[in-house]
Amino acid sequence: MANGSNSRRPPPFPGTRAKAAALVREQFVKAQEYQKKLAAASDDPEKKPERDLSMEALVDVLEGRRVVHHHTHRHDDIVTVLRLAAEFDFKVVLQHVSDAWMVADEIAASDNVVGSSLILIDRPGGKIEAKDNRFESAVALERVGALVGFHADDGVTDSRLFARMAALAVRSGMSREKALYGLTMAGAIMLGLEDRIGSLTVGKDADLAIFSRDPLSVYSQVLETWVDGEKVFDRANEKDRLYAEGGYGASHDQSSHVHELEMEEH
Repeated sequence: MANGSNSRRPPPFPGTRAKAAALVREQFVKAQEYQKKLAAASDDPEKKPERDLSMEALVDVLEGRRVVHHHTHRHDDIVTVLRLAAEFDFKVVLQHVSDAWMVADEIAASDNVVGSSLILIDRPGGKIEAKDNRFESAVALERVGALVGFHADDGVTDSRLFARMAALAVRSGMSREKALYGLTMAGAIMLGLEDRIGSLTVGKDADLAIFSRDPLSVYSQVLETWVDGEKVFDRANEKDRLYAEGGYGASHDQSSHVHELEMEEH
């Protein structure tokens, strides 16, 4: 799910943050009604309402089988998510959370927030609603005991620089322990996969990366990547190294990487 400028879009639909939130509430209310009809019908197919796949997805949310990952940036948008989650009692992971440093206490106080996955930007540009993004968000959330993770956002931040997110947080005062946890177990918990991934534990999926030095160092390189106990990347391999040094397009000569200006010329 998303709120802020993504879902607001230009008028007339929905046009405002308030209307966007109202439309979300409307759908959750419909889902509650659908849920009640299903419960009342029990196993009697004649009494069941007409099947509605969108309502089924929201019923999964209401009954805790599905965790919402919610794109949100501005502090008032974050609080809107918290209010909706409390009203309809669903679990949510906050994604991006640019203004988390402003509302860290509110996030920590919520019983519905599984965790916050941050994107830390170190250059100007991007959305107006993310203008107050600070590295200190990770520090503020750690101080109040909230679960903190990180993510990249290709097109905004290269996924090959994923570990750098945690490094920027440490530079701003986050503990190394929690920063490394944010790169590993925190994400696993937010995905509900902590019993399979996120730590080097016997019985888990054996997904791991081997670094040349401190993972939080700008000079560190990924030497090997293993998934399910199988090596899927080896920097010593010439083709694999091209992924790391040249990016996806350099390794796939059939991929189109045409610039918008070139498109306009043709």
